[in-house]
Parts: sequence; structure tokens; C-alpha cells
Amino acid sequence: MKAISKIYLIIIVMVLFLLIGSILFFKYESHKDRLQELRGYIVEDFKKVLAYENASLLSFSLALAEDGKLKESLRTENQVSGYELLYGISERFKKYTHIKKLRLQLLNNDFEIFAQNWKKNSVGMPLSWFRSDLSKLKFDKKPKVGIETGRRLTFKATIPIQYGKEYIGYLEVIKFIDEFADKLHQQGIELFALMNPKYIIESSLMKEFPKLEGYVIANENYNKKIKEKVELLNWNRLESLGYFKKFGIFSVLMPMYNGEHIEIGKYLIVLTPKKFREYQKLYQDFSLISRFSDEDIYNFVKRWEHKSGSYKNIKDKELLELLPKLREKDKVDLIRVAEDRLHKYTKDELIDIILEKNYKVNKIGKIE
Repeated sequence: MKAISKIYLIIIVMVLFLLIGSILFFKYESHKDRLQELRGYIVEDFKKVLAYENASLLSFSLALAEDGKLKESLRTENQVSGYELLYGISERFKKYTHIKKLRLQLLNNDFEIFAQNWKKNSVGMPLSWFRSDLSKLKFDKKPKVGIETGRRLTFKATIPIQYGKEYIGYLEVIKFIDEFADKLHQQGIELFALMNPKYIIESSLMKEFPKLEGYVIANENYNKKIKEKVELLNWNRLESLGYFKKFGIFSVLMPMYNGEHIEIGKYLIVLTPKKFREYQKLYQDFSLISRFSDEDIYNFVKRWEHKSGSYKNIKDKELLELLPKLREKDKVDLIRVAEDRLHKYTKDELIDIILEKNYKVNKIGKIE
């Protein structure tokens, strides 16, 4: 009898042991699933913010490329005028906006530097030998925007400039990755833009930048204390899972693609403990940069995916949508350009553009 009782006790203990083990296992797996799901939301939000950054830079660049004085400096090969115009534009942005390191350059049709706002001694320098992203522009003449590597890692928008039907050069608007990282930092999110060394050119300033797990940290404003913690993570698990939670921080790793969709490195996104709790609680309605509403980001990404809508091309769309936002004195030159463009549309095409706006109030009028 005692032997039977002992057997039952052993069985009960084994069952309890298996039950507790199963509970702990499923709890661990459930926790992993929740973290993986959270990682997915963070990645999707980060992609939206990247798309917003690209779309807003492209919009600004397209409008700036219509500046008549910039076109005239290219057409007449007046490099001094080109420099003065670019410098004046960047200084106004530095004074009146949050953009403090805006770089602008004009290129001729051979992709040689015509003028830059930050220095004068690079005139005539060819870019095509290390800027493979420019080669397609020579043939398709389509505006492009994306993350590109050169001497630094930057967001670049490159816009072909037309004078009548003739292409006379290109405008490039350049923003450092550091500015993007700073936006995230203000929201409790740290960014490490990690460059694969094989995509760093010989003359790059990034060659001397600090490294992390064999990658070069391309943004100089990274958080050094967070870097010390990240260096202690199990990098193999971080790469295999795509996330890692330790030392109170939640790290997410995702590919970094250039404008040609070539993977040139990784984005390491690190959420501080406070931001992680905030995101964990509100991820369904929360976006990485809270100063942009979800609707703002959605609209920008929608415009990015369906660029021209009912317009004939993206230049017309951006130009016509920019006009109402400008001050009267800034509209003078662009209004004339807009009128010339609209004269090329048929009555039905103009009606399609109006209907696309989905106005909530009735507009009464007639298109002649």
C-alpha cells in the first residue's frame, strides 16, 4: 500500500513538474511572440517615418527646382550667381526653420559640380565616378530621392532642371542622417545608422568614424552611453530575431537600403525604457515621431506611392499644391509657371484634378 502511495506521489510530482514547465515555456514563448509583434509595429512605423522624410524632401526639392533664377544661372553658366542663390536659400532656412544643415548643389548635364552652398572650390568636380545612383538619371530624367552614401550618409533628392523642353542640369538637396537621428532622439528613440564598410568610398569622411560589430556608425550624434550597452548584447541573437531586450532597452535591427534598393547597412533602433513602456501600451495608435499625426504620415506615404494622381506628372502636382501655402510675395514667379502648365491640360483633365481633392463643400464655377 505504501509502495502504491509512493508511486502516486512520484506521478503527481512529475505531472506538476511538467505542468509548471509547460506554463513557463508557454509564458516565455508568449512573451517572445509579443516582443516580435511589437518589433513588427516599430519597423512599420519606422518605414513610414522614412517615407515621410523622403516625400517631404522630394516635395521641397521639386518646388525649388522651378526657381527661375537658379535656372538662369545654369543656362548662362554663371557659377558665382549659382553659389550666391544656393547660399541665400540655405541661410534663410537656417534662420527661419529647424533645418540647420541644409546642403544644396547644382550639377551640369555631365554630373559635374556647378555650384554648392557650402563651398566654392569644388566647381567642375565630377560626381559620377562614385555616385552610381546618378547613372539612370542621364536616361530617364526622373526625380529621385533616398538614402545615399558619398563622403557622408545623407538623404538626397536629385531633380532634373528644365528650361523649356531642354534639360540644363540638376538640383540636389541634401540632408544629413544626423538630423533624422536627432528627431528620433527628441522622442526617446536612439538611432545608429550602421554602414557596411564595403560601401564606403576611399575619400569618405566616414572611414574614421567609430564602429559597432564591424559596421561604421554613420551618424555622429549617436548616444555613447547606449552604445556601451548595445556592445554587450548578444549580436547573433539580435541579428537572428531582429530584436533584443536587455539592460532596460529594446533594440530593433532592420536593413538599410539606398535609393537603388541595395542593402548598404543596418538601422539599429533603440527604445529607452520609458519609450518602450509607452510603445508597448499604445503601439496601436502611436507613431515613432509623435509630432506627426498618423493621418499626416498616411497622406504623405499615399502621395509617395501614387505620386502624380490626376496630374500629368509629379512636378505639376507638387507645384500646384505648394502655391496656396506660400506668402503672396513668394508666389509671383511660380504663378506664371503654374498658369503655363495648366494651359496644357484639357477641360476633362482639370475636372479630374478638382474631383480628386474631395472637397467637403460645394464649389460653384465653370472651367473655360
